[in-house]
Amino acid sequence: MRVALHLAYNGTHFFGSQTQKETSKTVLGELENVLKKLGIEQKVIASGRTDKGVHATMQVCHIDLPPYWEDTQKLKRVLNEMLNDALHVKRIRPVSDDFHARYSAKKRTYRYIIKTTQSNPFEKDFVTFLKDINFENIQENIALFVGKHDFKQFMKTGSEVKSTTRIIYKAFAYKYKDYVVLNFQANGFLRSQIRLMVGALLSLNAQQIQEQLNCSNNYKIKPAPANGLYLSTITY
Repeated sequence: MRVALHLAYNGTHFFGSQTQKETSKTVLGELENVLKKLGIEQKVIASGRTDKGVHATMQVCHIDLPPYWEDTQKLKRVLNEMLNDALHVKRIRPVSDDFHARYSAKKRTYRYIIKTTQSNPFEKDFVTFLKDINFENIQENIALFVGKHDFKQFMKTGSEVKSTTRIIYKAFAYKYKDYVVLNFQANGFLRSQIRLMVGALLSLNAQQIQEQLNCSNNYKIKPAPANGLYLSTITY
């Protein structure tokens, strides 16, 4: 039986989401190690990867369960008892045999959170503290990303992809108390794309962002810190 697992995790405690040969301290590495203890040897497939330090309020994975694990509620309970406290299974639901966590996904939504106050040790892993930002410019310029663009200049070097073109369906910013929240929804994202887009919003003007999108100029952009970024929704 194929099931989808909805995960939430604190990315501070993991070296990214994907399994790695060098370490088992990744989201899927931790999950697969616990699953093996329960007799489930199948590989876990995620909707996409998140980098070291990036969080998720809803990551979606799929796995094929052996027949003796048909009780998904029990499996959820056992997993949460055994997993690292920084990783939590929110839901396990049966899906069709042709469901694929990555390739069946139609939209992905991320949020980036900035706090405009003095930093404090209680939130440092979860928000980026920036006291001097121009919210009005960010709110206006973020709309430049909406549409179909070649984001090859908003991608971490060394990434191997078939195409660097992506469609951004929504991109907007809003304030909530002392927080500034940036929201991006797309058919997919390149590696570090959102952190580089946020970095551009913090350092470039509208014309420079447009030139970067048009690939007519290449400005050196410092990616925004990972700790402010959250994978929030996968739409199928």
